[in-house]
Amino acid sequence: MKTTRKTWLVPVLAVAAVCWGGTLAAQDKDEQEGNQAAVAKFVLNAPVSLDRGLAASASHGRPISAKFEMDEGKLQLSVYTMQGGKFFEVSVDPNSGAVVKTEPIGEGEDYTAAQSQSAAMANAKVSLRAAVLNALRANVGFRAVSVTPSLKDGRAAADVTLAKGEELKTVSVPL
Repeated sequence: MKTTRKTWLVPVLAVAAVCWGGTLAAQDKDEQEGNQAAVAKFVLNAPVSLDRGLAASASHGRPISAKFEMDEGKLQLSVYTMQGGKFFEVSVDPNSGAVVKTEPIGEGEDYTAAQSQSAAMANAKVSLRAAVLNALRANVGFRAVSVTPSLKDGRAAADVTLAKGEELKTVSVPL
């Protein structure tokens, strides 16, 4: 009887683990999309735009990506920059446009993302700020929430997430 119970227990636990993992992944995706929508609501009322934040961060290196995000319930504007082969995260105050802090990026997921974004910007013919402004010109009434460059088929492009009211959309702009 113990052999029969073990025979059934292993597959049942395996199925439960797969279902639980799928549920967690779905919840994580829903939270991420919900979080992006929540951030977008704050961005619509922020005095400082993403393109202005990119301009402010340029004094701390070449901007390679930017995004508004929530940190401890407060809106913040985070810009990754590169200067002298090193990467930095520049925090820009979304109310004043002033740089409030600059931290080096030296390891982990942020470093890997910065390397990838830097490689895309190395092939860019226009600045990240110009790409954001182009996306905004083509989508009147929207505000930029984030911009992330990448290489697509060997060409540099930026994914710009835009918000207008409840609507969120991402457009790809050539760099």
